[in-house]
Amino acid sequence: MDEPACLADIDVVILAGGLGTRLRPVLPSLPKVLAPVGARTFLDILLDRLAGFGASRVILALGHLAGEVKNYLERYPREDMTVLSFVEPEPLGTAGAIRFVRPQFQSRTVLVLNGDSMVDADLCALVAAHRARATEGTLLCARVPDTARYGTVALDAKGRIAAFREKTGEGVPGAINAGVYLMEPALLDRITASSRSSLERDIFQTLPAGTLAAYVGDFPFLDIGTPDDLSRAAAFLARFMGGT
Repeated sequence: MDEPACLADIDVVILAGGLGTRLRPVLPSLPKVLAPVGARTFLDILLDRLAGFGASRVILALGHLAGEVKNYLERYPREDMTVLSFVEPEPLGTAGAIRFVRPQFQSRTVLVLNGDSMVDADLCALVAAHRARATEGTLLCARVPDTARYGTVALDAKGRIAAFREKTGEGVPGAINAGVYLMEPALLDRITASSRSSLERDIFQTLPAGTLAAYVGDFPFLDIGTPDDLSRAAAFLARFMGGT
């Protein structure tokens, strides 16, 4: 069976400009995206995952310790895809980072993802669901048993996002934003027109209900934003590195 190539004509943007404050005790001189996972880096595993879905052009939006990422890519260039790096002049937030790199986009539809998380979902199914619903954007959402650390999404009968709910600290099940987004020009225009910094709070939460769709499933999800989560990354990511 041929490998999927659903991302071949879609630019991928990896948001990797965060300060990584919570990981400083274990990663004092590396950005989160270069966190070691076994003998590899989180970035390598993420790029391999994207390549498996046919991604050929990836844009890294960098900030804190960007030089380390650029040096790494120069030492270990990819042969299977074009990886472009752009360094924001100051911390711009997730929305600001997209505004900053938007002039580099060559595709109408763009896949945006956080550089410090991984979700085990079929990205080709995400693309198909996005195209079928014809919305400005589609968020990949994972159902998790404990949403205490996360905000959740509420859906309408058509599978579109009716509301974003702030985290409550209660350990209840629910659907969370997994940090993977397909965006059309109309949504990118909204981001470009705004001067606000947070994609999640300042853009998504202010949109009219139903503007965004959700692709939801029981997808295993990992965020490496804390030392405890990073410590379990090798076991979680073994499935992407040929492990069991």
